[in-house]
Amino acid sequence: MTFARFMELALYHPELGYYRQKRQRVGQGPGTDFFTASTSGPIFGELVSAACVQLLGPGLSAKDYTFVEIGAENQLGVLRAVSHPFAESRVVSLGEDAGLRGRCVVFSNELFDAQPFHRFLFRENRWREIGVALNGNVFIERELPSATAAPLPLDSDEGYRMDLSLAATALADQLSAPGWSGLFVACDYGKSWRELIEATPQGTARAYHRHVQSNSLLAQPGDQDLTCHVCWDWLAASLERNGFPSPSVDSQESFFIHHAADLIARTTVAEAAHFSPRKLSLLHLLHPGNLGQKFQVLHARRD
Repeated sequence: MTFARFMELALYHPELGYYRQKRQRVGQGPGTDFFTASTSGPIFGELVSAACVQLLGPGLSAKDYTFVEIGAENQLGVLRAVSHPFAESRVVSLGEDAGLRGRCVVFSNELFDAQPFHRFLFRENRWREIGVALNGNVFIERELPSATAAPLPLDSDEGYRMDLSLAATALADQLSAPGWSGLFVACDYGKSWRELIEATPQGTARAYHRHVQSNSLLAQPGDQDLTCHVCWDWLAASLERNGFPSPSVDSQESFFIHHAADLIARTTVAEAAHFSPRKLSLLHLLHPGNLGQKFQVLHARRD
């Protein structure tokens, strides 16, 4: 099978899939596998809310918009403990109809990098797709007889690997389809197309288990997270096709500093005398050595 099919089963099988099991995956406690911005406490939701209000601009009122979070790990969402100005806030599980109508702020955090991806290897002057086979009781990589159609570069270095999520682009097309107006904001891991074809010769796929990053993608299916960097150019092109002019991609640090500066200033002043949990969470979200550069934010507005 293709790696995308293997990943679909490993993550989303109704009974055995990693994301379908009823256990805590995100956090820093025992048994968790990774942490993300949403585990930093209410400050992340406050930053997201403040940034979205600023991006709507002075001529629009947040109270006329519904905040819709897609695929939140915690079903209560990032605004669960935040006093926000939106008409309402709701969380939509991945695979459910988001029901996007009217004026919305559509938000996601680490949604697109969790979509199934295909793996390709450049060997003997052509791209070959790397799939998965079962050898006894062990999953192994296997070169497939034909490759899934994908917009791969014409040429590359011998042995160059690419991990490409066609499903992430399809999901962006679905969520940005006409029928609603407002903001699209996605926080995720990603790289530009140029970076993917020139600067990542081993691909970007990785697994996470108990906070340890691994290249053993086929080990313990259903018990570890699988992910790769999304292609920001592809997702931005999807938004443009659906009428979002000039999508932007910023580092998480830059995004919040430019669009939630007042909240950051107030928090910094209020916590100036000590390192409270709230101030430490803010530094964790913004510092380039932590999540500030590790994540990027794709955002665009459609009036």
